[in-house]
Amino acid sequence: MSTLHRRTFVKGSIVAGAGSMLGPLISSQASAAEDPTAGRTVIFDDQFRTIDWTVWDAGRKATTFDPGFYGRAAFARSTGEEGFNPYAIVNDAATANGKALQITAKYIGKEMSVPYYFGNKIPDSQWVSGNLQTARGDGTIMKGWRKGYFEARMLFPKHPLSWPAFWFMNGRSILNPKTSIEIDVVEHKGFEPKTYGAYLHEWGQPGEHHEGAGVNTPVDMTTQYCRYGVLITDTDCRPYFERQPVNDPATGKQAIWPITRAPELAANNDVFWPLLTLALHADVPFPDPLLPEHMETSMRVDYFRVYA
Repeated sequence: MSTLHRRTFVKGSIVAGAGSMLGPLISSQASAAEDPTAGRTVIFDDQFRTIDWTVWDAGRKATTFDPGFYGRAAFARSTGEEGFNPYAIVNDAATANGKALQITAKYIGKEMSVPYYFGNKIPDSQWVSGNLQTARGDGTIMKGWRKGYFEARMLFPKHPLSWPAFWFMNGRSILNPKTSIEIDVVEHKGFEPKTYGAYLHEWGQPGEHHEGAGVNTPVDMTTQYCRYGVLITDTDCRPYFERQPVNDPATGKQAIWPITRAPELAANNDVFWPLLTLALHADVPFPDPLLPEHMETSMRVDYFRVYA
């Protein structure tokens, strides 16, 4: 595994000047591209009427490489931490079935005792938030897929620190972390309502490899739900926003990022498993003062679907 942790990698070098507007988000080559769901069938659909704990696990990222925390918040287990549970199913008329998964980050503001968390005694890091994933730290994969089109419909918070994400890791990254593959469908900063990042990271040596794009959207992602997707094939991955192909800033054409470790995935019968995370950025200044309205913030997920 690279010495660069997944959330300490300096992504600004990838995104700088790379934002692709949704009008030109589709290149002339990609303008005729079909809806990525066309010709595919839904094989998994969680509309979050409840949180199915046989599918999802809560807490620190499933890994044996590091403690599984990043940013400024401790990711709570399913029963919560420090008397606060960040996971809830709420009523929401803007979703398909009137329900949404809500993950909330809350500032605790005193010494905490979250197991393995590096920030328990650091005032700026005394937050509790949430991370749901379909894998466990012992290597168990409850749900995973090698390929398909993956989509989540999400509403992001407006906040000076919020860092929500919908992303994937490969199964072998948990117990065999010398190398790993990470696909970030969307990473959002709460102070950039019309911009987000999409990335492919193949961590570790030999053959470490990174791709990325900044995406500028015509809508405020903190005021409405949007669909964030990725098509993963035998050999590459392709990010989508509202089922429109995202452009690669290097080419101006549809982003088609080669997965150079695809033969390794095939040889090991490996799969990708999803994570839905509300983190808090550690690489931006802590608000001074931290206003009362910023001591708690939430993201919502309408659904997570897999098409094959």
